[in-house]
Amino acid sequence: MAGGSGTRFWPRSRQRVPKQLLAITGRRPLLTDTVERLRPLVSPARTWVVTAAVHAAAVRRAVPKVPRRNVLVEPEGRNTAAAIALAALRLGADAPDAVMAVLPADHAISDGAAFRATLAQALDVAAKTDTLVTLGVEPTHPETGYGYIELGAGVDGLPAHRVARFLEKPSAPRAVELIARGNVLWNAGIFAWRVETILAALREWVPAVLEPLERAVRSGGTRALGRAYRQLPRVSIDTGVLERAQNVAVVHARFPWSDVGSWAAVDALWQKPGEVNAVRGTVVTVDSRGCIVDAGSRLVALLGVEDLVVVDTPDAVLVCPKDRAQDVRLVVDALGAKHLGRYR
Repeated sequence: MAGGSGTRFWPRSRQRVPKQLLAITGRRPLLTDTVERLRPLVSPARTWVVTAAVHAAAVRRAVPKVPRRNVLVEPEGRNTAAAIALAALRLGADAPDAVMAVLPADHAISDGAAFRATLAQALDVAAKTDTLVTLGVEPTHPETGYGYIELGAGVDGLPAHRVARFLEKPSAPRAVELIARGNVLWNAGIFAWRVETILAALREWVPAVLEPLERAVRSGGTRALGRAYRQLPRVSIDTGVLERAQNVAVVHARFPWSDVGSWAAVDALWQKPGEVNAVRGTVVTVDSRGCIVDAGSRLVALLGVEDLVVVDTPDAVLVCPKDRAQDVRLVVDALGAKHLGRYR
C-alpha cells in the first residue's frame, strides 16, 4: 500500500512526494526498500503496489522491477479497505488460490532476514487456516502512537495466537499499564491471508466497499473504476473488518520495526552511538541536545536548544518541539487556509 500524503513529514514530504517516496532511512525511497526487503520470499514480479493517480509515475520509477500492470492506481483515496479490496480482486483474477501479504510501503525494518522469516510464518498460518493474520511487534516502551493487540489462545499448534481484541492508541498511563501486563503487542499493520478469505470478510463486513469494486473490475477500464470509487465509503481495514471479525490471528514479529510515523521517529534511526542529537546533512550543534535535524543542502547550526525538530528544504523550514512532531499536519492544514497551497 503506497497511498497517503505523508503530511507529518512536511516540508520534506509534499502532496506529490509523500513519505513512501522519500529516502528517510537510507539512500532509497521507503517504497523501494519495502519491495526489495521481500526478496527472495516474494519477487518483484509477484508484487503489486496500490497507489494514487498523482503518485503513479513516481511509484513506477521507484520500483522499476515491478511489472507496470502490477501498479494499481486508485482514482482517489478511500482508506485501506478499498486499497486492499482492489488488490485482492486483481490478484484473485490471476491466482484465486493465492496467499496474500499486505504491507505499508513506508515502514522502517532494519533486519530483512528476520522480517522475511516472520512473514513466511504468517503466510504459512494464513495458508493452513481460515484466518486473517496480522503481525504484532514486541513493545519496547509505553508508546501512545501505536494500536495494541491483546493475545488470546494459541492457534492449532501454529506459531500464532488468536486476537483477543484490538486496543486503540492509549493514553500514556494506559500504555504503561498495557506494557506492565505483558500480554500485548504493537499492531504493525502488516497482514497475511488467503485471497478468498479476505474477499469473504470484506463481503461480510464492508459490502459497500467490495461490491462496487467487483463490478468495476469485471467491467474493466478506468472510467468504471472512477465511478466505483466515488461511491465508496472511507473505511480502514482495521475498523471495517479486523476489529469485527472473529477469525483473526497474530504472529509475533521478531524484527526491529518502526512505522516512521513522524519526524520524532527518526531519532532512533539517525542517532549515532555516543551522539546526543540525530542529524542528517551538515549540522553544527553547540550546547544542544535531543534535537532532530534534517539539514538538506545547507549548513544548519543549533545553539543552546533542546528537543527540537529542524527541517530545512529549499523553499520551507520547519522548527517545532519534538513532542509536537505528530502535529506537523496542522501546519499543512494552515497552509491551505492561508492560500499557500504551493508549499503543501
